[in-house]
Amino acid sequence: MINSHKVSLFKLFKQAVRGDVTDYTTGSIDRAIFLLAIPMILEMVLESLFAVVDIYFVNKVGIQASATVILTEASLTILYSVAWGLSIGVTALVARRAGEKNYKAASDIAVQSILFGTFLSLIISVIGFFYPKEILGLMGASPQVVNENYLFTQIMLTGNIVIVLLFINNAVFRGVGNAAIAMRALLIANAINIVLDPLLILGVGPFPKLGVVGAAVATTIGRSIAVIYQFYHMFSGKALIKIARRQFVVQINLIRSIWKTSAGGMFQFIIGSCSWIFLAIVIAESGDAAVSGYGTAIRICIFTILPAWGLANAAATLVGQNLGANKPDRAERSVWRTSFLAFCFFAVVAVIFFVFGRSLILFFIQDKLAVEAGTLCLHILAIGYVFFAYGMIITQAFNGAGDTKTPTYINLFVFWILQIPLAYFLAKYLKMGPAGVYIAICVAESVLAAVSIVIFRRGKWKTVKV
Repeated sequence: MINSHKVSLFKLFKQAVRGDVTDYTTGSIDRAIFLLAIPMILEMVLESLFAVVDIYFVNKVGIQASATVILTEASLTILYSVAWGLSIGVTALVARRAGEKNYKAASDIAVQSILFGTFLSLIISVIGFFYPKEILGLMGASPQVVNENYLFTQIMLTGNIVIVLLFINNAVFRGVGNAAIAMRALLIANAINIVLDPLLILGVGPFPKLGVVGAAVATTIGRSIAVIYQFYHMFSGKALIKIARRQFVVQINLIRSIWKTSAGGMFQFIIGSCSWIFLAIVIAESGDAAVSGYGTAIRICIFTILPAWGLANAAATLVGQNLGANKPDRAERSVWRTSFLAFCFFAVVAVIFFVFGRSLILFFIQDKLAVEAGTLCLHILAIGYVFFAYGMIITQAFNGAGDTKTPTYINLFVFWILQIPLAYFLAKYLKMGPAGVYIAICVAESVLAAVSIVIFRRGKWKTVKV
């Protein structure tokens, strides 16, 4: 009986990785969650590897290089907000059309999203090319960091189009149910990044020693090849979404619809990102060691949060497809079940952070002050970790339904009205420094979860039209 169960589970895992199933509006909810979540979790694990691998090798260069990566990533959060927000709208629209079995409409949404995302990324490219030093300085980087490492910032911002396209294309694949293709795209990007990082950062063999700039080059190359892989599947018809060159004509009405659905998602993440930028600036006042420790701890957190985002994305797709199939009750049950699974995962992670927090930080950095700052960050954040689960899953469920306004208002209240003032008060007026920032993060995320649960239970999201 046990062996039969193991075989069945293994078959389901293979199905999930291959992407055999694309309709999640019938059958067992647990099975649907498993088949969708496995490739999405693996996709998010791979996405988090970018951050972990880069910081591991960059830390070998020095804490100034580490600070450059961390502060550049903080400035890139605005871009990530736009990409994430756009992908939220794209997933919601594509999932709804997939639930209706209207794949032609879904492919039109995909093409217009690509055109819209490309236009937005070009604006960021121009700014990043001409003002990398000013951006680093604005983020609180020391003059030494600005003058020595600005090329990293310039490359990352100028080449941001591959980040945007990677997000949008994977959002299309997730919405239509081809989550396995999204996973494989990031597998390609990460494999290339992992190989090139040590070669270009440390100058192994015939490769030039580029230091922190090597991390930017490796990451950009990896993501570029992944985008080519995505387009291969879209143009060749090897996915449910099939696009053609003749579709690349601007359709203002459709772009307006994408913007209407995505705008709330963008503002959600912009609100959160601006909050994180403010927190990074407060931390930067405590010196490069504090920034290095904090940034390393956050990247470790991201490594655990992003897999849970895989569950959240699965919930969004389930909500979108089931609403499209006119099954709102099934959509709601899917969200509660997924939230519970995420809760269990975060509880285990919290224990690991408490017990092994210092060892985890020491794996990446050896600077004593940076290690202390990073360890403290992990210990404090672990206290509020279990609350992250419900806030994360439920806000993404709203997005999957096309109700991007509700999470936007929640984020505005939690991050700007609560988190920022609280972090400033604790860090500055109570002289708690970085610890005050960590506490503010915990409080804000816990409130986010509570508010999201209350609003979700009201059920207005079931009637949203997209």
